[in-house]
Amino acid sequence: MSAPQKKYDTKALWEKDRDHNIHPWTDFASFKEEGSLVMSHSDGAYVFDSDGNRFMDGIGGLWCVNIGYGNDEMADAIADQVRQIPYYSTFNHLTTPPAATLAAKLAELTPGSLNHVFFGTGGSMANDTAIRIIHFYFNRLGQPNKKKIIARTDGYHGSTYLAMSMTGVTFDHQGFDLAPDLVHHIPAPNTYRRPEGMSEAAFCDQTVSDLENKILELGPENVACFIAEPIMGAGGVIVPPAGYHRRTREVCDKYDVLYISDEVVTGFGRLGHFFASEAVFDFVPDVITCAKGISSGYLPLSATILSEKIYDVISVPQAKGAMFTHGFTYSGHPVVCAAGVKNIEIMERDDICGHVRDVGPYFESQLRMLGDYPIVGDVRGSHFMMCIENVADKASKELFAPEVEIGNRIARHCQQRGLIVRPIAHLNVMSPPLILDRGQIDEMVGILRASIEATMDELVRENLWSG
Repeated sequence: MSAPQKKYDTKALWEKDRDHNIHPWTDFASFKEEGSLVMSHSDGAYVFDSDGNRFMDGIGGLWCVNIGYGNDEMADAIADQVRQIPYYSTFNHLTTPPAATLAAKLAELTPGSLNHVFFGTGGSMANDTAIRIIHFYFNRLGQPNKKKIIARTDGYHGSTYLAMSMTGVTFDHQGFDLAPDLVHHIPAPNTYRRPEGMSEAAFCDQTVSDLENKILELGPENVACFIAEPIMGAGGVIVPPAGYHRRTREVCDKYDVLYISDEVVTGFGRLGHFFASEAVFDFVPDVITCAKGISSGYLPLSATILSEKIYDVISVPQAKGAMFTHGFTYSGHPVVCAAGVKNIEIMERDDICGHVRDVGPYFESQLRMLGDYPIVGDVRGSHFMMCIENVADKASKELFAPEVEIGNRIARHCQQRGLIVRPIAHLNVMSPPLILDRGQIDEMVGILRASIEATMDELVRENLWSG
């Protein structure tokens, strides 16, 4: 049970937040007037604002509250660990029981020989760590030129300097710098936007060739790694054509390029498995990065999980007295790792992955029924990771003008009806807690249906769409 809701002075909190808190992805054109909605309370699949209004959380916080809100077992595990030892450094050969336990459990859950875990506090940190270790790996092998990274347009890998350089969402680059000539992007495997008349199999051939051609263009001796999300998240929930990941893995093997599978979103049950790389997409990468669902968002935790192949090289001492000089104050934080251990325990005991495999196809099928609307061009995704792409013309797939803010309009109508969905330009993304049942899915889809209809009526009234 969730704790009772406290009473808040919403106006005072709103003003403090507006005047002092810098938010990720702030729209300063509206923030100073509109401010923030203050979320103060939660329970199961629902969140409440400071005035007591209830919303179904259609985005799981941010792809992450997998076991749902207000879980007493999780709260107790966190409190118990705080009482035991709230923090200790893992530098200089020190550890704590939760860090050791979680590392071993992750090694058990991952495919292949991915048996070695480096802890951080977020997906950006996990991906930065992967690159720094891979560069170190090739240095130790006497291949110091193998530094370049290949990523994909519309891929999202974080917002630290290096992680944003790998991110291929150009909207996010506005006004910021990127690491020069380190990261090179190839086209996203967006099946919906493939050339007209091209089969999915032919499109897969083309996208796999994009990777091989880029490696050859840069020179295999210069390319360290390829980083890819099994399903692209913030770039539009892009599901690759069948066989894509297995075949791109084969290309990487051919040219001695390491493969990073960014499972920050897809890990920990969102597709019905703890990890999706092998279970869903039939490949085993050299590195898996994860965050978000690893603790169900209760505390900030991430992991960079390395294969034996990499570990066997980086764990050989460079010289007498030399160390592996990478790490963070909060790497392996005992309270955070205790949350990770408890999260996995809850997921295994309650078979949350099995629940997602059972209910996920129903969620997909109900959402795809919204494809009957003329502004819904595509409904895509898998299980509890879904997206609606809105278009001005269904036949041509032409988008609405950016100033229409179609995704924001639909999200606003959803919020008025008690549902939070995520607008990303012309898209609306759904990634709810994994505990949703069929009745709650019907509730969500019903609100989406009403909100799409309200948006279409609004566009017609404003002469922004002919209907």
